[in-house]
Amino acid sequence: MRKILVVGAGQSGLQLALGLQSRGYEITLMSNRTADEVRSGRVMSTQCMFHTALQHERDLQLGFWESQAPRIEGLGVSVTAPDSGRAVDWVATLDGYAQSVDQRVKMAGWMETFAQRGGQLVIHGAAVSDLDYFSRTYDLVLVSAGKGELVSMFGRDASRSPFDAPQRALAVAYVHGLGPRPEHPHYDAVRCNLVPGVGELFVMPTLTTSGRADILFWEGIPGGPLDVFRGVKDPAEHLSLTLELMERFTPWEYARATKVELTDANATLAGRYAPTVRHPVGRLPGGGLVLGVADVVVANDPITGQGSNSASKCAASYLESIVAHGDRPFDETWMRSAFDRYWETARHVTKWTNAMLGVPPEHVLDLIGAAGQLQPVAERIANGFNDPADFENFFYEPEKANAYLAEVGGGAGAA
Repeated sequence: MRKILVVGAGQSGLQLALGLQSRGYEITLMSNRTADEVRSGRVMSTQCMFHTALQHERDLQLGFWESQAPRIEGLGVSVTAPDSGRAVDWVATLDGYAQSVDQRVKMAGWMETFAQRGGQLVIHGAAVSDLDYFSRTYDLVLVSAGKGELVSMFGRDASRSPFDAPQRALAVAYVHGLGPRPEHPHYDAVRCNLVPGVGELFVMPTLTTSGRADILFWEGIPGGPLDVFRGVKDPAEHLSLTLELMERFTPWEYARATKVELTDANATLAGRYAPTVRHPVGRLPGGGLVLGVADVVVANDPITGQGSNSASKCAASYLESIVAHGDRPFDETWMRSAFDRYWETARHVTKWTNAMLGVPPEHVLDLIGAAGQLQPVAERIANGFNDPADFENFFYEPEKANAYLAEVGGGAGAA
């Protein structure tokens, strides 16, 4: 029986550990927190998982909260006009529903499941020196802890990393009491509000530790009017700032948020990081090798909502690569090939995400505007969140965008 160590108990690390465990591998999972500490800790993300990522969980019988979490059946886009109204406002139906489960709920539950199924769960904040030892006692060491000392083992891939500084300041609040969107009161949708030159507000339904909730998530251009959360420690002040900015920049969202309250004392999060692609193989001081997983090696800004989706897809890809490799050694050649297989999916996410961080070119504004008059355009953009590879066919190049708009209905432009 092959022995594998997974360091890091997030979406990708846990999904991979549970998947390998179900295939008969002897798995050790290392986490710096217990399940109870995760469950009672601070919110960690703004996860909204689309159909393909959810299916990877279903394939492993890990969708424990699917009947409880809100079914996100649509995705909508609004663009703020100079008068604070909406220059663009549309919603489209997703081909397969999305869901968001607070990672405090999911990761704690999955950690307990892993242990109940006989996995060895070690609570320890691993250092490079630890991995030096473990690399000699395990057939494979996978690093899925996306922050801290361990990440420094994986060098930045400059050819795939156009940014060397954060492109957005991030601020998250989980709330109860948000009213329905009047345009679609009978079904749930993720709402993407674009404020040109300022940033973005994302609103999404979720399941948290106290039941149904909604996530209010600001992404602010650094140095701009949304970049005001650094140093804010008081959750109430964080929520107050969130609502003030909503009233100023997205009054249609603020109108349904006048009665919200935080879900719990740990329901806010703020920070920033530079989007980075890293080389997948880490070399330890003693000569051993480790393979980076998910956002250890491909960390995109959350502007396109792909973090947990990419983590799920990475875990599924690595699982297939490990199983297919049989009893052969997990050497550097195999590690690079496993990453290259995942990169075939991840590269589309990185390209799209980095494009959305910049000033959108005219043809992209035309596409977003046209979606308000042409429902097929709205649905194609919305379903690109599940399959970003499709954006290659109509999104990046003006010629392809114009040809697509002409094909579906006469090239309607931005509102």
